[in-house]
Amino acid sequence: MPDVTKTKPEKGTTLDAAPAHTRADAVLAAGPAPQGKPRSLWGDAWYELRHRPMFWVSAVLLVLLLLIAAFPGVFTGADPRDGDLTKHFLTKPELTHFFQADWFGYDGQGRSIYARVIYGTRASILVGVGTTLAVTIVGGVLGMLAGYFGGWIDTIISRVTDIFFGLPFLLGTMVVMNAFTERKVYVVIGALAFLGWTTIARVTRSSVITAKQADYVVAARALGAGTPRILLRHVLPNAIAPTIVVATIALGAYISAEATLSYLGLGLADPTVSWGVDISSAKDAIRDNPHVMLFPAGMLSLTVFAFIMLGDAVRDALDPKLR
Repeated sequence: MPDVTKTKPEKGTTLDAAPAHTRADAVLAAGPAPQGKPRSLWGDAWYELRHRPMFWVSAVLLVLLLLIAAFPGVFTGADPRDGDLTKHFLTKPELTHFFQADWFGYDGQGRSIYARVIYGTRASILVGVGTTLAVTIVGGVLGMLAGYFGGWIDTIISRVTDIFFGLPFLLGTMVVMNAFTERKVYVVIGALAFLGWTTIARVTRSSVITAKQADYVVAARALGAGTPRILLRHVLPNAIAPTIVVATIALGAYISAEATLSYLGLGLADPTVSWGVDISSAKDAIRDNPHVMLFPAGMLSLTVFAFIMLGDAVRDALDPKLR
């Protein structure tokens, strides 16, 4: 009986016509097929974001806003608090003088609206970013603890979240702001964050409950990894995507909330330069001089729109079902 292990394909035959063991030897000798390096979730998200015009439009707007907030003196040389009622009382915009103090006109106190719009960017951006960071840290930590440990810890945190979630956000913030006589930027951030962390906590809790049941978390626990390591190295990186999406979209809402509080006289106040303060002071002159309110309100809407567009783009990039 012939030894099949030594049989070789005849000359002129193809690899497919050769015996099975010969084809297997050839495949093993050739080595594994070349493959590209697999991308992670964040790699896929960045690849998707790069191909979305909405992301680039929002990114350009936000970079410009951040530059204005950081270096307002580069964009205007006028003092936003310097008013001249004898020369500039409710002066109409001079559209031929671009990027000058009179480009947007002057308000009821003779102050340059353009300068106040530029300098007001800093307060609004600080409130939005500061509140978002605060609610993300507080809500993220509480949601992660509730979702990972469960049991009585989850029960206590969830019930506290429900209590805060039942309080009207804007009304509760107004009550908190009334307790302070000096309303600075950090006071507004604290008041907004006091009631704004509940949504982040709920989203994070749901993501952590899903992530902790994954095989890699079970394997890490079986290998003896401690709870801090599992939470920070395995659960958090795989559960934070929905939290980032919600926080990005909410940032614009916090900027709108600050403007609303300032309009009602419960937020920032003079001498702090803020879009909400200017909108509030312009309400009496809106009929005859709409430009006094138009420009700060337009800047506020543009900023909120840019953050909402960025949040939508990030959400679509991080959710495989929406690609």
